[in-house]
Amino acid sequence: MTETQAIIDSYQRAKAENVHAALATVVRVEGSAYRRPGARMLITETGQTTGVLSGGCLERDVCERAVKVMRTGEPVVVKYDTTSEDDIVWGLGLGCNGVVQVLIEPANSECMNDFMLLLTACSKGQRRGAVATAIQLNGETGTTIGSRVLLYPNGEVAGEFFSLQIFDELREAVRSGISTTKHYEAEAGEIDVFIEVIEPKVQLVIFGAGHDAIPLVALARTLGWHTTVVDTQSRAASQTRFGEADEVLLCRPEEVRSRVLLTKRTITVMMTHNYLHDLELLKTLLSSPAPYIGCLGPRRRTERLLQELSIDDELIPEVSLDRLHAPVGLDIGAETSEEISLSIVAEIKATLAGRNGGLLRSRKGTIHVNYAEPAERRARVGVGQTNDLESYDAASLVALCST
Repeated sequence: MTETQAIIDSYQRAKAENVHAALATVVRVEGSAYRRPGARMLITETGQTTGVLSGGCLERDVCERAVKVMRTGEPVVVKYDTTSEDDIVWGLGLGCNGVVQVLIEPANSECMNDFMLLLTACSKGQRRGAVATAIQLNGETGTTIGSRVLLYPNGEVAGEFFSLQIFDELREAVRSGISTTKHYEAEAGEIDVFIEVIEPKVQLVIFGAGHDAIPLVALARTLGWHTTVVDTQSRAASQTRFGEADEVLLCRPEEVRSRVLLTKRTITVMMTHNYLHDLELLKTLLSSPAPYIGCLGPRRRTERLLQELSIDDELIPEVSLDRLHAPVGLDIGAETSEEISLSIVAEIKATLAGRNGGLLRSRKGTIHVNYAEPAERRARVGVGQTNDLESYDAASLVALCST
């Protein structure tokens, strides 16, 4: 189960039991931090929490402030500054060397229900959504902290518009898959808005129902991916054997084109251990929009498959071969089925993130993507509703985490 699904489930339980709750969301990060913008944690009045925002140094204070938010119904953005290089700060686990802003808002509202519907729609579907959230206000803006505009996967829009540009910004976020922060002029004030892309589950289709596919399904399910196993030998026993999978299809290779949904978001892995089956599958997958095609087995075997396809058909375009990962997986010295599954999942994750899967110590630059700050942002204090932004510097956090 993904963290997002766990939060949705906790929210639904709290709502059904009429328990007050608050949602805390990382909305802006400057420098390094344990989690990136979009990380969430749900807190109930009974003290239960779902999700994490940091390595453990911020959660206690966030929970205490969530109690006040639940009582007053007023959202707040809290700023935590961990940029101090004081050794005592590092000793308390605050050595992220960054600034984190967290939006804490009541979860018992129609607006929050709409947001949870968006998260649910993206979690259960195959298309992105996006949400724009007001996180800082200056002057008379005509809106409030936490106000949202929602773009659902089906194209529907709901919420409070901050600007005529917002719809185009949300559509661009869905197209690019990049979350960002934008600055808008509104009436007699200014608004900073966090535009967040809501990703659907990873759709993994595994062709092959052998013993080595079982740990791959298990690991993918641990990450919350939607898993489909296609047994190209059409054995009825596979329905039971892969009970953890979301779906099991008994489907001959020549039937895949008509029975298996292959889209621009479908991740595929071939592990049938049958040369002729793989030959037919590879022909189908290379002509599909699937962005990732993993092929288990030695490189020489894949080269032979491609050679046969090139003889039967025209030469395979390079753009199609760019999607082919053969041998599939990262080079981690994997030997067992479990280790091979780990290497495959790691490569898929790296590919989806646009990474090469190398050692972090060899990476140049920052580990995480830098979320763009609005170029025209004005850091004005004490104007309009900027008192909604509470701030902690590193020294204050020492006391905070030692209590």
